[in-house]
Amino acid sequence: MYAIINNYNALSYHSGLIFMKKKMRKKIRKALFPAGGLGTRFLPATKASPKEMLPIVDKPMIQYAIEEAITCNIEEFIIITGKYKRAIEDHFDSAYELEENLRKMDKKKLLNEITKLNHLNFAYIRQRAALGLGHAIFCARPFVKDEPFAVLLSDDVIEPEETLLRDMLGLYEKLGCPILALEEVPMTEIHKYGVIEGKPCGNGVYKISDLVEKPAREKAPSNLAIIGRYILTPQIFGVLEKLPPGRGGEIQLTDGLKKLLKKEAVYGYLFKGRRYDAGDKLGYLKATVNFALKNPEVSKPFAEYLLGIAAMIKK
Repeated sequence: MYAIINNYNALSYHSGLIFMKKKMRKKIRKALFPAGGLGTRFLPATKASPKEMLPIVDKPMIQYAIEEAITCNIEEFIIITGKYKRAIEDHFDSAYELEENLRKMDKKKLLNEITKLNHLNFAYIRQRAALGLGHAIFCARPFVKDEPFAVLLSDDVIEPEETLLRDMLGLYEKLGCPILALEEVPMTEIHKYGVIEGKPCGNGVYKISDLVEKPAREKAPSNLAIIGRYILTPQIFGVLEKLPPGRGGEIQLTDGLKKLLKKEAVYGYLFKGRRYDAGDKLGYLKATVNFALKNPEVSKPFAEYLLGIAAMIKK
């Protein structure tokens, strides 16, 4: 009478209900990229330039997130911007004069690099004030409408070979519920994150029973932190619309998800790959170093340079 989904012992559903839900379930075609924040951790560099456009080797960090979504067959890309963020729109637009110059100079590789995303469907929404992640997501309601969607925070940089988002989309196909990416973090760092309490269901899946935004170490329900990849259902918009400001006077997505728990199940998926918090100076530097070491153009001389620096530090 009940069907077990992929050996997740705790995720039992009536077989007829599973069939009906799968039949009615909409494919995730849209992804949101919140980029309206002030980027205060990188001042003065971000005073007039978007944090999302800071380069990691030779690409802005937001492009890595866009390319991650492309590999998961996302069709529409919605970027939530703010003041002084026009450079993001320009980056993903055509640059006719530059393209023509590259054609004339027969620089095909560079031309391909700057035009390979030109075919994508982008929409830009201005977040009039930086009122938190929950508010940024709510701004996308007219574009998302009644569809499920992905959210990618571009300053959480994931190695390109990782399959986190693809795995989350596959889990959504089975469960039809919001899916949050989770990571185990040291308790000394737990106050920086939204944190979940949940029951393990096997294979890295957790059924979430509670969420807390940036708790003190002694009040954290676990060491499972929410990181910057989400699969959300349109039900979140009704919750965010009525949500009062939370921590820091902002509309917190974690608070919205906590209320959403009363209406539908929410699951977490534990990520065990490599993630860089590029919204932090140290995390940004780590991402730059590791991505440079994988870049065929600079990896060898850069590695030699790092070895030289390491030898100097040891002295």
